[in-house]
Amino acid sequence: MIILGLTGSIGMGKSTTAVMFRNAGIPVYDADATVHHLYAGPAVKAIEAAFPGTTTAEGVDRKKLGSRVVGNEIAMKKLESIVHPLVRAKKDQFLQNAQSAGAKIAVLDIPLLFETGGDKLVDGIVVVTAPADIQRQRVLERDGMDEEKFEAILARQYRDELKRRKADFIIDTSFGMDYAKNSVDAIIQEIQSGKWQPKDQIDGG
Repeated sequence: MIILGLTGSIGMGKSTTAVMFRNAGIPVYDADATVHHLYAGPAVKAIEAAFPGTTTAEGVDRKKLGSRVVGNEIAMKKLESIVHPLVRAKKDQFLQNAQSAGAKIAVLDIPLLFETGGDKLVDGIVVVTAPADIQRQRVLERDGMDEEKFEAILARQYRDELKRRKADFIIDTSFGMDYAKNSVDAIIQEIQSGKWQPKDQIDGG
């Protein structure tokens, strides 16, 4: 089974691209959805202990938590030390299930793939990109988003040019969704045909 890491900075269209892989029959692990699930239950107790007053009966209050950790490196690392092991366990279970189901390709949709070292755990990397002006426009149109928050998020992410340099496949969503879907289909076809192999297999690693 070939494991692809799907990533891209905020506003690049990664989530839409992930849906395209899923619609093509490829199992996709959604790291953000996993975090939402953890924030609704399994991680609540530990987060409340570390950041008192950031949870409610419904789970973690993302706005309150965000105000405590965004832009605060020490607080962010504390939160990651709670969440990342739980996310990793869910991801491992997903891969086991995909393998058992006989999947030829599985996709890990992870926004901070490089930042968390996830790029070392996949066979190939798909980077979703768009020009900086389009990215900014998309993000600032989101509810509750402003320039300060946008810049704080960008500061935590690898620069887009670095991601593209490390990519095995690049999908530019600025050309439209039909172009992106054709790119997804081409990636799947190339891998399933056997024409593409991970570099370590080509090198005999």
